Amino acid sequence: MADDDAPPGDGSTDQRPASTGRAIAGRGIIVASWAGDGIFLATAVPAAAGVESFDDVAVAVTLVLFFLSLAIWAWAFAVAVARSAQGDDIAVANLFGTLGGAPRTVIVHLYGALTLCVLVAIGTAAANPFGVLVPMLPIGFLGLWAARHGTFPPRAVPGARQA
Repeated sequence: MADDDAPPGDGSTDQRPASTGRAIAGRGIIVASWAGDGIFLATAVPAAAGVESFDDVAVAVTLVLFFLSLAIWAWAFAVAVARSAQGDDIAVANLFGTLGGAPRTVIVHLYGALTLCVLVAIGTAAANPFGVLVPMLPIGFLGLWAARHGTFPPRAVPGARQA
C-alpha cells in the first residue's frame, strides 16, 4: 500500500489537506478508476461497432468489472463504518456526494471517470446490455476515496451539550 493510499491518521477526523501541491491523496484510486474506464472502453466500443470477435470479450469484461465493483463498494463501506465507529460523522450522502470535502482535482477526476463510464455504457448498451452495470465501478471508487481520504466532522454524541 502506497503512502498516498494510507487511511488518514488514526481513523478520526484528519484535518490534513487531501491534496498538497502536486501530490494527490488516493492517486492510486483515481488511476484505478480511469483504468477501469479504459478497459471498458477498449472492449465495449469495438463490440458495439460490430467486431464480432469482441462480443464475448466485452461481456466478460463488463461482468468482471461489475463484480470487482461489488468488492470496491464493500471495501468502501467497511472503511466508512470503521471511521464512523471511531467518531467521524459519515453518511452515504457525504461519502458519495461530497466525497468528504475532496479537493477539486479529485472531484474532477473521479466524476470525470464516472461520466465517461456512463456515456460508454449508454452508447454501447444495445450491443452489450451488461455494460450498464459497469458504472458501479467508478461510483465505488468515489466512495472508496472518500472513506479513505475524505474529512468528515465528528459525530454528535446524543445528549451532549452543543457548544
